Amino acid sequence: MSKPEKYLLSTRPLPKAVVEEGAKKGVIIEELSFIATKPIHDEALFQRIKTLAAERHTIVFTSMNAVEAVADQVSAVPDWKIYSIGNTTRKLIEEKWGSDKIIATAENAQRLGERLIDDGVNDVVFFCGNIRRDELPNKIRSEGGKIEELVVYETEETPSKITKDYDGILFFSPSAVQAYFSSNKPAKHTVLFAIGKTTEEAIKQNKGRNIVVANVTDKVEMAQDAIDYLSSNNQQAQKTNI
Repeated sequence: MSKPEKYLLSTRPLPKAVVEEGAKKGVIIEELSFIATKPIHDEALFQRIKTLAAERHTIVFTSMNAVEAVADQVSAVPDWKIYSIGNTTRKLIEEKWGSDKIIATAENAQRLGERLIDDGVNDVVFFCGNIRRDELPNKIRSEGGKIEELVVYETEETPSKITKDYDGILFFSPSAVQAYFSSNKPAKHTVLFAIGKTTEEAIKQNKGRNIVVANVTDKVEMAQDAIDYLSSNNQQAQKTNI
């Protein structure tokens, strides 16, 4: 007798291969984004990016959206030392400018700030979104460092009311968590997969339970782990790490 299918909601689009892998293991993946991002179009901002690209700087990226927005304005490989968060963001930086530009990555902003301090960096350019978190700037400034923040993209919540219960939901950012909970409440059995500690904290703040925190920072790896978790029927009520 075959096991009943599990349903997994992803709050970001996933590669077709991952969706097909899930189906083979009895996990049906559906996708619904609860946020929308768009680059900021501003001539003064564009000129500042071009000026920075012609100079030596230590740069920080904490999202793929920021990398995309900046890369659209930079025609040549800049002489930058880059620090980033997450494997997905790192891979995109490598694709745009080469792996030799990346000095370090970390799993969250707090640890990235600590790495910058440990490396003796006290002057940073931070490309970010309009609702970026405070941990990184606060860490740099608390140590007497200078950080120039340039908002290069905007995030808007696009709440949607869902009418079915899922066995699992993939959350990749605090913004998506906030947008989801503004219109929905997960079923008691639903496992809430969080890509990191900040996303986990956002779920907790919305009184979400049954949280699984991923030990990876790549959305594909996280989705694959969630598929394996659900297909094994190992849905524990308490918080677990995968």
